Amino acid sequence: MKKYVLLSLLLLARVVSAQSVVLRPDRVFDGEAMHEGWAVRVSGTRIEAVGPVAAIRTDGAQVVDLKGTTLMPGMIEGHSHLLLHPYNETSWDDQVLREARSERVARATVHARRTLLAGFTTVRDLGSEGADYDDVGLKQAIEKGVIPGPRMVVATRAIIASGSYGPKGFSPDIAVPQGAEEADGHDQLIQAVRRQIGKGADVVKVYADYRWGLMADSRPTFTVDELKLMVEVAGSSGRSVIAHAGTAEGMRRAILAGCRTIEHGDAGTPEVFALMKERGTALCPTLAAGDAVSQYRGWKKGQEPEPERIQKKRITFRQALDAGVTICFGGDVGVFSHGDNARELEMMVEYGMSPLAVLRSATSVNADVFGLSDRGRVKVGLLADLVAVDGNPVQAISNARKIRLVMKGGAMVTGKE
Repeated sequence: MKKYVLLSLLLLARVVSAQSVVLRPDRVFDGEAMHEGWAVRVSGTRIEAVGPVAAIRTDGAQVVDLKGTTLMPGMIEGHSHLLLHPYNETSWDDQVLREARSERVARATVHARRTLLAGFTTVRDLGSEGADYDDVGLKQAIEKGVIPGPRMVVATRAIIASGSYGPKGFSPDIAVPQGAEEADGHDQLIQAVRRQIGKGADVVKVYADYRWGLMADSRPTFTVDELKLMVEVAGSSGRSVIAHAGTAEGMRRAILAGCRTIEHGDAGTPEVFALMKERGTALCPTLAAGDAVSQYRGWKKGQEPEPERIQKKRITFRQALDAGVTICFGGDVGVFSHGDNARELEMMVEYGMSPLAVLRSATSVNADVFGLSDRGRVKVGLLADLVAVDGNPVQAISNARKIRLVMKGGAMVTGKE
C-alpha cells in the first residue's frame, strides 16, 4: 500500500512541476516597455516571476529557450467578428441571409483557432451580424476546451435604430432579417440592453450612426438621450457601451452619452477628437477594414493612388493622435481574414504611430480600456497569456507576425499551423 501511495505522490509531483515553465527569450516587452535579457516564470495559469534571467529561479521548472525572440503579452484584438468572413469571399448580405447559422458557427471555430495561433489570446467580438447569440455559445465552447480559441468579450446582436441597418434593397412588403437588433425609444432600448446582457453580452454595442433608409450617406441614428439611457442601463450591470460611429455628429453624441469607445471614427474632426480626449473616450480606428473594402471595390493598392476614403482616414487618424486620444488596437477583422490581425498593427505604424505605441495599444492599453485587469501585461499574478515572436517588433512591426510560441493560461498552444 505504501508503495502505491509513494508512486502516486511522485506522479503528482511530476504533474505539479510540469506546470512551472521558465521562458527565456532575448527580451521581454511587458506591455509598456522593452527589457533586454529578461525571463518569465509561469506557474499554473499565472505569471509567477518576471525579471533579469539571473533573478528567475529554474528549480522544478521546464526551461524553454526562446533565443532570437521577443516575449510579450498575448495580444488583444479590439474589434473582431468571428462569425463573419471576408466580403470578397461572400458579401455581408449573403452571409446574413443565405449562409446557415450552422455553417457560420463552423467557420467561426476555424477563425477562433487561427486568431489564437496568430498570437491574439483575447478578442472583443463586436456583433454576431445576424447570428443572434451564437457568439456566446462560441465563447462557452472555448472556455470549456471544446475548441481552441482566444478568450472572448462578446457583444451579441448589437443595437440599431429601425430602418438604419441591413440587409437592404428588398421590396418594402418583405420583412428582411436584420444584422442587429432594432430598438427605438425609452422602453424598447431598456429591454434590448437588458435582453442582450441576459443572453450573455459582456459589452453593449450600439450603432450611433448608419445609412438611414435607402440613402448612401451615414447619419446619426439615436439621440443623445437615447444613448445616455443605454449607457445608464448597461452601467447598472457593470458593463460599458461602445459605439459604431463614423460621422462627426454620431461620434459627438456617443462621446457625450458616455460610450467607452468609438469604433471607426472615419469623419472625426479636431473638435471631436478634443472632446474624446477631454471625456476619456478611446478610439478603435479599424484602419485595415477600410483598406480591405477599398481593395474589394477595385483599388489596386501600391499600383494606384489612394482613394479619397483612405486619404481622409490618414488625416483623421493623425488628428486623433495629435489630440492625444487613447488609441485601441482593433482591425474589424472578419471584413478581412482572421489570423491576419497583424495587418492592423502594420497599418497603425504606416499611418503615424510608433511601433512601441502600437504594441502598447494591442496589449496594456486594450486591457485597461476594456477593463481586463488580469491580462495585457507581463506582470506577476496576471494570466500567463504570452506570445513569443522572432526578432524585435519595435524595430519592425511585421515581426509580430513571426510567431514562435503562444501560451494561453500557462498552456502551450503552438507556434504555427
